[in-house]
Amino acid sequence: MAVSEGEEWFWADIPLSEGMLRFGFSRSRIGVKPSAAFFVLLITGFFLTFITAALLTRRLTVTIERLYHAAQLIGKGQWPEPVKEEGPEELVVLAREFNRMNIQVKELLANRTTLLAGISHDLRTPLTQIQLALAMLPDNGGDPQLMNGIYRDLDSVNRLIGQALQVNLELDKQEKEPLQIAEALDHIVEAARRGNHIIEWHSEKTCSFTLNRLALQRIVTNLLENAIRYGDGKPVRIECNCDHDSLTIQVLDHGPGIPPEQREAVFQPFFRLEKSRSSITGGSGLGLAIVRQLADTNGWIVKLLEREGGGTCARLVIPI
Repeated sequence: MAVSEGEEWFWADIPLSEGMLRFGFSRSRIGVKPSAAFFVLLITGFFLTFITAALLTRRLTVTIERLYHAAQLIGKGQWPEPVKEEGPEELVVLAREFNRMNIQVKELLANRTTLLAGISHDLRTPLTQIQLALAMLPDNGGDPQLMNGIYRDLDSVNRLIGQALQVNLELDKQEKEPLQIAEALDHIVEAARRGNHIIEWHSEKTCSFTLNRLALQRIVTNLLENAIRYGDGKPVRIECNCDHDSLTIQVLDHGPGIPPEQREAVFQPFFRLEKSRSSITGGSGLGLAIVRQLADTNGWIVKLLEREGGGTCARLVIPI
């Protein structure tokens, strides 16, 4: 023990091979509570560790969040901006490859459009020549019944080509515009009624939303044609309900209905139910596949449900 500047100090000497190690502490330090000091140090260390871990975690997750949101947009048929390539090397490589994949998918879809347009043009040219050659045959080819069947087949092929081009345009065009829903449904119903079909529809409640007009018209038209084709000749009903959160359109028929286990399968291209939806009834097997693709592209929801009393309820929900 020694006195230094009026304060007592306690010293300890530890001999070493090359000298002496001395350490000491003053008497005033004896009264310090070691448990409180340890607790303060522990809390301080915890907060420093938490802040450091949060900053490091944020640096890792920000790129993952951007990739997540970009993947969601691609799943909806939209094209996000390139993801920033920053963070650890692994995430930088992942973001770079994701951006490259995004560009490749866009190029593939653009090439699909060009290829489809070229094929359609090349198909329509010989079809037109065939129709012209048939029209020039003397005496209507000698077999009017056979000729009428050939003309119907040619018209059917032309119609399918036209529908393919139109749907391709609707998938590529994502422009939204203010739309009076009742007026849009009125035009669709009037076109269906011109075919002597009974459509129950009353445009009492009017509402306006900003959405893709072409996609809405194509979806409702396809659902209505489906209901008419498989509705056993009974009236088809259209219902529309709109609020601040969503727009719901339902097309209800009195047909044989769809088994629950096949209500998703019918959205696959060229899928037909063996009994109620055979090829004899017409249809190309693409109507519902087009409906699902357009709905997914615009972030809408389409379902086929069982109607009370028999039949099918095709429901389209457009979140607002």
